[in-house]
Amino acid sequence: MASGPGKSAQGTGARAVRTAAQARRIVKQRGLDHVKVGVFDADGVLRGKFMGVEKFFSALDKGFGFCDVVLGWDSADQLYDNTSYTGWHTGYPDAQVRILPDSCRDQPFDFDGRGLLFLGEFMGPAEAICPRGLLRRVVARARDMGLAARAAFEYEFFLFDETPESAAAKGYRGLQPITPGNFGYSLLRASAWSDFHGALLQACRDMDFPLEGLHTETGPGVLEASIDKDQAMAAADKAALFKTFAKVIAQRHGLMATFMAKWSPDYPGQSGHIHLSLDKVKSGKSAFHDAKAEAGISPLMRHFIGGQQALMPELLALIAPTVNAYTRLIPGFWAPTEATWGLDNRTCALRVIGGGAKSQRVEFRVAAADANPYLALAAALGAGLWGIEHGIEPSASVTGNAYDQRQPKRLALPQSLGEAAQRLGHSKPARALFGDAFVEHFAASRDWEERQARRAVTDWQLQRYFEII
Repeated sequence: MASGPGKSAQGTGARAVRTAAQARRIVKQRGLDHVKVGVFDADGVLRGKFMGVEKFFSALDKGFGFCDVVLGWDSADQLYDNTSYTGWHTGYPDAQVRILPDSCRDQPFDFDGRGLLFLGEFMGPAEAICPRGLLRRVVARARDMGLAARAAFEYEFFLFDETPESAAAKGYRGLQPITPGNFGYSLLRASAWSDFHGALLQACRDMDFPLEGLHTETGPGVLEASIDKDQAMAAADKAALFKTFAKVIAQRHGLMATFMAKWSPDYPGQSGHIHLSLDKVKSGKSAFHDAKAEAGISPLMRHFIGGQQALMPELLALIAPTVNAYTRLIPGFWAPTEATWGLDNRTCALRVIGGGAKSQRVEFRVAAADANPYLALAAALGAGLWGIEHGIEPSASVTGNAYDQRQPKRLALPQSLGEAAQRLGHSKPARALFGDAFVEHFAASRDWEERQARRAVTDWQLQRYFEII
């Protein structure tokens, strides 16, 4: 399905576009009347539209107006009632968006494989709360420190033999995974479902977020995808686009993919781990690796770990941004409950991976699949940079099972989204890293999210209380 259009589109050089002039040229070469343009909102949802070419050409120079309601509502299009940036009091005006020519990507599903997608970024007052803009500022902070960040994302997601219509009709209960049983790393399953696997791998190549690996995980119909590493901004773009288009590929095959942090109490949650390293800008050499140090951990890397560990409880709302995410953060289910770190230890929140200058990195394991990649990476990177700036020493590394070991109270993670939102709102380091406008807006949006959950009467509540109380 994707191999033909993707191959022909790839030949025209969408990923070679860097300037507005080149963007115009490729649109004309392909004879397009419309171009797909999108921006990512606070929840990591790609919002956009098809834009006529004349409007698109004008927007390349001047930007374009996009209703700022996308920064003032939740993932279900429900309007926040507690944020000040936009709302009924402002009339939901347009916010200016700049088009990023170098984000140009093939859309193998549109216009017989000739389609193109461009990402945008908010400008003006909206820039302060734009997720991509936030990460860009954190990356710039690293560069001002003489450091360049590289990252790679891993995602677990479940596939169901459902459509959006059938899932909604069932009330999202009793959904049918594409395969039964626990078949981790199963080539049997991968081969039996090779049409879908092949289409996903091909589309990821066509749109330039290629996968380093794709395999089944333990659980019915669950896959794990490892996206190739890249510079931090590009890595976040690839992660956000992968989450969007993995769902597209699934639905085009009559399936549904979910990146919920946890869809069932019977299985581990779905992670969105981030691998992160720093290089020295001047030399291009690893800033994390010191061949003479224990486990190769340089002093800079040690302080980076210390910052990530110290700020994890305060920044958790950026990393676990939904009510559902906190059902994943429980002992014994492959997700951390405290801000621990260890050497190649998957029971810790921070898994330090050594072995050499090219592989020395930190795996940020607390992040779930439902996190906005821009915000999760901004939190992971920003906290590490703060640690370097302040010379933060980490606690002793954990050996053995971190779940069975008591840690200082300061390392305990918030146990609910409401608590995490409060911690974020009161965090001075968060305000120093991300700005008051962003922290206040995002913390309020997470408070809203938590309040929506409190209004719900769940199946569990009915079963527990309806008769006996």
